[in-house]
Amino acid sequence: MILHADAHLLIAVKPAGLLSVPGRGADKQDCLIARLQAAYPDALTVHRLDMATSGVMAFGRGIEAQRALSAAFAERRVAKSYVAVVAGQVAEAAGEVDLPLICDWPNRPLQKVDHERGKRALTRWRVIGRGEGVTRVELEPVTGRSHQLRVHMAQMGHPILGDPFYAPPAVRAMSGRLLLHARALILPHPAGAETAAFAAEPEF
Repeated sequence: MILHADAHLLIAVKPAGLLSVPGRGADKQDCLIARLQAAYPDALTVHRLDMATSGVMAFGRGIEAQRALSAAFAERRVAKSYVAVVAGQVAEAAGEVDLPLICDWPNRPLQKVDHERGKRALTRWRVIGRGEGVTRVELEPVTGRSHQLRVHMAQMGHPILGDPFYAPPAVRAMSGRLLLHARALILPHPAGAETAAFAAEPEF
């Protein structure tokens, strides 16, 4: 679904289960960027979401727009907000997880906490709803490490429902998909100094 399109910027909502970019092998060529380029041939990738994660993604139209957006992401001038449903009742109303992460090479693509060699990873969270045995949270990844939100929630003792990597079997079975959605992006528009905000609510 296209949220926004202009001469420099394309905003789309990736469904869960679709790759952001092509993978290895003929069976992994269907992806969001390929679908977008069928309609917008100049669309270029700026960032990615995990295949299992749904949500808002930004694409540059042309190399200059891609470079501007990539720099904004690298320099942490992009604000990102996610929604997740996690197992259990989170006791506090809000907080943060500050745990360094590194790739777990023997088990890649899994990531793990490593206080000696890991790169700093910071997630801010707040409770936005509660249900029977579950909590709905808003997540802000201050850093952008691979699987950061999934690992951090699991480390809190509240893994995300449907997570095949970091949740125990009972929590995986609570949902047919990973209940993690990139809800909003606030970023500098690649054509100028103004800030643009885009959002799409999750389907769960």
